[in-house]
Amino acid sequence: MEKNGMQLVDHLTELRSRIIVTLIAFVIALIGSFVFVKDIYQYLVKDFDGKLALLGPGDILWVYMMIAAVIAIAITIPIAAFQLWRFIKPALTKHEQRTTLLFIPGLFTLFIGGISFGYFVLFPLVLTFLTSIAGDQFETFFTAEKYFQFMLHLTLPFGFLFEMPAVVMFLTKLGIVNPQKLVKVRKFAYFLLIVLSVLITPPDFISDVLVIIPLLILYEISITLSKIVYRKKISTEASVASS
Repeated sequence: MEKNGMQLVDHLTELRSRIIVTLIAFVIALIGSFVFVKDIYQYLVKDFDGKLALLGPGDILWVYMMIAAVIAIAITIPIAAFQLWRFIKPALTKHEQRTTLLFIPGLFTLFIGGISFGYFVLFPLVLTFLTSIAGDQFETFFTAEKYFQFMLHLTLPFGFLFEMPAVVMFLTKLGIVNPQKLVKVRKFAYFLLIVLSVLITPPDFISDVLVIIPLLILYEISITLSKIVYRKKISTEASVASS
C-alpha cells in the first residue's frame, strides 16, 4: 500500500514537472511572438478595406496579445505533446514508443492546417455573408478588438478540432479506443460535434453548416485512420505472439 502511494506521488511529481516545462515553453514563445506580432498584424489586415478602429489605448495591446497567444499555442503544441509522450513512455513498449513519437509532428501540422482552414476558408465566407446582410442599411464599423475576436472564434477552435484524427490514431495505437467503438458512438459524437459547432460559430445557419460539415468529415476520417492503425496493431501483435 505504501509502495503504491509512493509511486502515485512520483507520478504526480513528474506530471507537475512536465506541466511546468510546457508552461515555461508557452511563456517564452509568447514573449518571442511579440517580436513579429506587428508584421503578422499587417498581414492579417492586408485584405481589409479601410482601417480598424480603436476605442481605447489598451485595445491594440489586447489585439497583439491575442495574435501572440495563438502563435505561442502553435509553438507549444509539439512541446506539450512531447512532454506527454515522456510522461507515458515507461508504460509503452519500444515499438509503441517509436510509433507514438511520430504523432507529434502530425499534431503541429494539423493544428496549423485547422487554423489555415478557419482563416482562409471559413472566416472570409462568414464575414462576407454577415456584412452582406447589413447591406446599405447600416454603416459598417469594425473595431480592432471585435474584428480579431471574431477571427479568433472562427480559427482557433479549428486548430484543436483538426487534431481529432491524430488523437484518435494515438489512442487506437495505445488500445484505448478502436474503430468499433467509434462507429458505435457515431450518433452521439455527431450530436456533440453539432452542439460544439453551434457554440463556437456566430448565430446564423450558414456559419453553423460551414463548421458542422468539416467536423463530421473529420470524424469519418478519424474512423478510417483508426481502422488502419487497428489492423496494423492486430497484425503486429499476432506476429509477436507467433514468434
